[in-house]
Amino acid sequence: MARPNEKYDVTLQRPDNISLPIVGPAYTRPDKALIEKLYDVSSATASATLHRIGIRQTFMHGPLPRVPGAKIVGPAVTLQFMPQREDIGSGAGQEQTEKRGALWSVFDAIEPGDVLVVQAWSDPYTGCMGDMLTTYFKGRGGAGVVVDGCVRDWPKIQEMDVPMWTVGVTPNYASQSTLFPWAYNVPIACSRVLVMPGDIIIADDDGAVLVPIKLAPFVAQVTLEHEEWEVFSKIKLLEGGSIHKYYPLSDEGWAEYEEWRKQNPTG
Repeated sequence: MARPNEKYDVTLQRPDNISLPIVGPAYTRPDKALIEKLYDVSSATASATLHRIGIRQTFMHGPLPRVPGAKIVGPAVTLQFMPQREDIGSGAGQEQTEKRGALWSVFDAIEPGDVLVVQAWSDPYTGCMGDMLTTYFKGRGGAGVVVDGCVRDWPKIQEMDVPMWTVGVTPNYASQSTLFPWAYNVPIACSRVLVMPGDIIIADDDGAVLVPIKLAPFVAQVTLEHEEWEVFSKIKLLEGGSIHKYYPLSDEGWAEYEEWRKQNPTG
């Protein structure tokens, strides 16, 4: 019998029902023509449009744009970090274990134009990816990364011109602290936003916004119409027109917009 101040000498055994990494089912990426249409939609307009139809939690608060002026639109490939539990995975040797787990596997799943979205709990001590994995991501044609956590090797990553939205940077590797790469291509919560594999991400200098895949065609249509009349509104406001008439457009302002549109067709 061990004394009260002694550590129990017990071999930790993994639960029988756990096999890592956990991998979600196959999914279909959106049509490229839809992605191209959404490139003209800002994250702000997409967020407002979704709010108007009842989808309120779409902005991923926390991840900040690290490449000024970058804009990405693409389907989400998801990676989920979970808290470490010593009988499942943690401790010395983790960095080698990662190569057989979700962290390495998710990069093998990247296709051109994909956006990697990572659930990392805003943890400042977990470097979800470094310069080597970022290099691999770029080589596979990934569009950009959104992570509600940190990356490492930032001086090297920023030279690659890979668009990133992160909470911060850290010197630590992925499982050095209290998290562990658990699953990929599964539903995740990135900054309290539910992201499903294949959903569309629009990210720019305002931040990253989720567009549910089934609503994306509607968002593309409505937001492009919205941004078109905003062009007219800005012209009128710069000319000194009344904001009460031109933003949002009153009935009188809308009539003027219709006439303006006839004279300035977008094709």
